[in-house]
Amino acid sequence: MSYGSSVSLDVPFSEAVARVRAALAGQGFGVLTEIDVTATLKAKLGEQIEDYVILGACNPPLAHRALAADRSIGLLLPCNVVVRATPAGTLVEALDPQIMATLTGRPELKPVADEAARRLTAALADLREGGQE
Repeated sequence: MSYGSSVSLDVPFSEAVARVRAALAGQGFGVLTEIDVTATLKAKLGEQIEDYVILGACNPPLAHRALAADRSIGLLLPCNVVVRATPAGTLVEALDPQIMATLTGRPELKPVADEAARRLTAALADLREGGQE
């Protein structure tokens, strides 16, 4: 089962995170949260994993439309984007916003999910077309 889409970048992790932030901003997304999974697992459990960060991206107009349709949709916001190191470079994964509409069964959320998906796909395409793949 696929939860989203991804792009592989042949750049170091920290550079990839900066490029992802810029690509998201280019599509009207800000990053509300950043979870450094690597640091958290090391500090709390003593476990070591590859560089791994979750960016909680938000496009305020889309979030407002979704919340107007269903106040509980906040449980599924923001649009999560994962950036993680791999042996081949850095992998960027974006959650498919259609999951929001499908999971809730609320048809009024479909246009919001469609627009969010279009923007996230464009952000990944910007990364891909930037010659980093």
